[in-house]
Amino acid sequence: MYSKKQPVAGLKIGDRVEDIFVVKIKKGVSSYVNGFYFNLLLTDSSGRTVEYKYWGERDEARVKQIYDTINADSVVFLQGKVAGFKGKPEIHTNPPDSIKPLKEGEYNPDDFIKPAKRDMKEMENELFNYINSVKNSEIKKILEKIFIQDKDFLDKFKTHPGAIEIHHNWIGGLIQHSLEMVKFCELSKQIFPELDMDLMIAGVLLHDIGKVEEITVTSRIKGTRKGQLKGHTAISYRIVANVMDGLQTSEDTRDKILHIILSHQGQLEYGAPKEPMFSEAVAIHFADQMSSKLAEIIEFIKDSRSATEDEFMWSRRHRRNIFLR
Repeated sequence: MYSKKQPVAGLKIGDRVEDIFVVKIKKGVSSYVNGFYFNLLLTDSSGRTVEYKYWGERDEARVKQIYDTINADSVVFLQGKVAGFKGKPEIHTNPPDSIKPLKEGEYNPDDFIKPAKRDMKEMENELFNYINSVKNSEIKKILEKIFIQDKDFLDKFKTHPGAIEIHHNWIGGLIQHSLEMVKFCELSKQIFPELDMDLMIAGVLLHDIGKVEEITVTSRIKGTRKGQLKGHTAISYRIVANVMDGLQTSEDTRDKILHIILSHQGQLEYGAPKEPMFSEAVAIHFADQMSSKLAEIIEFIKDSRSATEDEFMWSRRHRRNIFLR
């Protein structure tokens, strides 16, 4: 059994590496002055990536044979050294060091897919309690149709990650993210009693359901073909619109829920087809931001603390140092 020793974020130039990674992308065999080499892009449970190069000798067939044993999503054990290229770390393997794919049972899947952070049954019960609290019968029918009557969909929703990398990228992350958002909406309702809680519960629980088709879990969390081509907002819109067609939902309820789905990302430049145009849609957008941004920075700090003893770590996504201690 091979175990993960060091996160991608902790790799430093000059380090000796004997560790396991997931192959995210294969980049092909090419020639160089001393022979043939191939490139891979490797990742781990954090979703962060590192470039890898296998520097083979002049036997092209041998290098290609090694390359062909490795597939996208393979878990590989490799030996090598961390080199620097344009200021970024890369892992280089030079024979007699090697790389090899591992079989299921030779590694712990939890090293690559983060386990659930909350009890799954507890989250499912919370979901049902929120649905049962809805007083608007028309909205309640939509939620019951999707989450209670469709057991297969419920099983996917409650175990699915919330994202590939940025936030809630663990088993059960999608339902956890949704429940966190409802709690932020409950706080908004306490401050602004005129908000429609039924509409906010529906909007939150439905806004990201397309992620069950947008991403999938193998040895890593990755985008599906459908997800890459359409995105979760469009998929969520289709799923919910089809259900409302079948239920003959009123035009007012239909328009409001679909607008929430289309506007939950808030701004056009962030992928929202529409920006929020009424109060519940605004509340849901900022609830989404609070849940996702806090989860993202908490995970960044946790992962970075295990990778460095420094007080700060540069976040490429935030384009600033993050305080770790």
